[in-house]
Parts: sequence; C-alpha cells; structure tokens
Amino acid sequence: MASTRLRPGQVAELTGVNVQTLRYYERRGLVPPPDRSHGGHRLYEPDTVERIKLIRVARRLGFTLNEVSDLITGKPRRQSRLSERAEAKLDEIDRRIADMQLVRRALRIVVEGKCESLTRCSCDQDSLPLRELMESGPERAAPWPRSRRSGNHTTSTR
Repeated sequence: MASTRLRPGQVAELTGVNVQTLRYYERRGLVPPPDRSHGGHRLYEPDTVERIKLIRVARRLGFTLNEVSDLITGKPRRQSRLSERAEAKLDEIDRRIADMQLVRRALRIVVEGKCESLTRCSCDQDSLPLRELMESGPERAAPWPRSRRSGNHTTSTR
C-alpha cells in the first residue's frame, strides 16, 4: 500500500533527525533505499522509522556509524562481538567520567574561590587544580566521538 509509505519529512519528524541526515544514512546503507513515487519523491517503508530510532540509540551509546552499520547488518568489518564492543565502550565512558570529575572539581574550586586568574587564586587554595588537569594529559580521557559534518547537517545526535 503506497499510502502507508512515508515521505522524508514525515520520517524526519517521527525520528528527530533532519532530512539531510536521513539521506546520509541512506547513502551509507544504514537504511534501505526507498521506493520512488511517480513524481520521483522518496517513499520510505514505515519500518525505516524504527531503524533510525535504533541508529540514534546506538549512537547515544557511543557507537560510531561504522560500528552501527556492523551491528545492523551483522557483517562486522572487524571480528568482535557486540559484548566486546560494549565492554570497550564502558571502559571509554569510565575514563571520560573520571576526567569530567576532575574538571568538575577544578571548576568548583574556581567558583567557590571566586578566582580571577588561571594561574593564581585569591582563595585559600595553594594552587588551582589546573596543574592536575595539565598533568593528566590527553591520554587520561578519550575524546568524545567527533561528528562528521557534510554540508549543513551532522550525523551526530549530540
């Protein structure tokens, strides 16, 4: 039934992604290519909505689009099980949480001490915890996955 198929704007509204992201997912093979109307308009199957919601959940869990593709298609580029990938994501999140707690402590000292400078503070603290942040280095916390930008849309859900 052609009446149950959805136009891109409808899919976008139901899933919270923009139309450009929907088309990007289509190009990446994350959603099946839609049929076309006689006028050439894309017409998506209703299950596309659930597929995109699944993609968004997986992205929120920290999986990259390549990993999402592997998980959806069942054709992993690298040999690893979902549980192994999830364990690696948990380790990554734990590192980020530890780093964010350090940043929070540093900011709390700045706020409570009404500090005016990054190098010295008027509060009772001998020094700001900025030294600890500088010494923790970039290996301390893994960076958040960067969103890939193409044109005016982003594939990230952040």
